[in-house]
Amino acid sequence: MSAQVSVAKATDQATARVALIKLLLFAAALAVLPIASFFLSSKYIWAGNAIYAAITAICIANVVLVAYIVLSILEDRQSLEVASERREAELKKDR
Repeated sequence: MSAQVSVAKATDQATARVALIKLLLFAAALAVLPIASFFLSSKYIWAGNAIYAAITAICIANVVLVAYIVLSILEDRQSLEVASERREAELKKDR
C-alpha cells in the first residue's frame, strides 16, 4: 500500500512540475511577444504607425492567453480521463 502512495505522490509532483513549467513559459511569452510584436510591426510592417502596432500587440497577447486557456482545458480533460481509468482499475481489483 505504501508503494502505491509513494507512486501517487511522485506522479502528483511530476504533474505539478509540468504545470509550473507551462505557466512560466506562457508568462514569459506574455511578457515578451506583445512588446516584441509592437516594435517589430511598428518598424517593419506599419511604417511607424503606433496605433496599428499596438493593435498587433494586443492581438498577440490575446493569442497567447487563448492558447494557455485551451492547453489548460485539454490538460484537465486528460487528467480526468486518467483518474477515471484509475478508479475503474481499482474497482476491478476489488472484485
